Amino acid sequence: MPLILRLIALFALTLLTALPARAFETRATAAWVYDLTSHTVLLEKNADIPLPPASMSKLMTINLLFEALEEGRVTPSTTFAVSPRAQAMGGSTMFLNTSDRPSVDELLHGIIVNSGNDACVVVAEGLAGSEDAFARMMTDRARALGMNNSMFANASGWPHPGQRMSMHDLGILAARLIGKFPQYYPIFATQTFNYKDRAPANSQNRNPLLKIKAADWFADGLKTGHTEEAGYGLVGSAVMGDRRIIFVISGLGSEAERAQEAEAIANWAFRQFVLKDFAKAGTRLAEAPIWLGQAQTVGLIPAEDIRLLIPAAAQYDVKAEVVLNAPLPAPIAKGDTAGDLILHIPGFDEAKRIPLIAEADVAKGGFMIRVKAAARRLFKQALIAAGV
Repeated sequence: MPLILRLIALFALTLLTALPARAFETRATAAWVYDLTSHTVLLEKNADIPLPPASMSKLMTINLLFEALEEGRVTPSTTFAVSPRAQAMGGSTMFLNTSDRPSVDELLHGIIVNSGNDACVVVAEGLAGSEDAFARMMTDRARALGMNNSMFANASGWPHPGQRMSMHDLGILAARLIGKFPQYYPIFATQTFNYKDRAPANSQNRNPLLKIKAADWFADGLKTGHTEEAGYGLVGSAVMGDRRIIFVISGLGSEAERAQEAEAIANWAFRQFVLKDFAKAGTRLAEAPIWLGQAQTVGLIPAEDIRLLIPAAAQYDVKAEVVLNAPLPAPIAKGDTAGDLILHIPGFDEAKRIPLIAEADVAKGGFMIRVKAAARRLFKQALIAAGV
């Protein structure tokens, strides 16, 4: 039987070092921070507990409207009626009345920029006939998207015991809005919107990060939320170079505290972690012995570039090893998975496993190769029997 070989990798990876990143002690009661570029969770705090999401749950209303646009069921110019129920909504509004026929594009701006509760009801009734039916759609869609700690009773996030979302679920939803709908996502960076000049006092986007002019990063979304029960929360996303992070926080005590915490989290995520290029696709990282092949070994390469997020400080080695079943029996086809590169990164509980593939075909050996292999095996067995 083939033996499992663990080969300590001696290539350039062994020179790379990293320390666990300084832990971020957030003041939020619940939080989830995620590096979208490398698909790495950087921080979790009560992240899977269903909590009152306030207006952050409007992101699910927006998602269903984006899906309707994507599927051609509506267009940006499609208009919806405004019911007396929608007009009567309190809290943040875009000041709609029953004589209005706002377009989908206007409603999206009204929800994203003005946090319009009235706009949410208009969308819910326009897509599902009633807000109750739309809330059931929201819950069903959340389950389908893997958001298992979310349930909805309304389209706006108005306080209700049946309106709950976890910070992790909000992060899943944010990642979807960014990745699935790039043609609509830029609306989240809109700073002002004033429907028919009715609400100059409510025309500013409440996302505090949109106003920050950092030297090397910028925020472009997504949604704030606040109720007395939920406290102050934010689903945010920011970009620095080719990195994008998503962060969700809830339970802050004031607008100022929310703004300070969001900026601190963005700075921590960008300053304490870096993307490192470990190896390019096609780079030979190891060789595997071959049994009864026309060649004795085959090179092992990654099929894709190996680029991982690691803590920025450098003290402890990133340990790399190659694990493979060896010797590999011939024949071997180029591209066959032949082993794994395993990276142990300080600060992360789970090792990163990257498949390695054969860089070339290796045909099965002919008669003489099999004879020589048999002779070597007999000779080895004879030595063992002789106690040599």
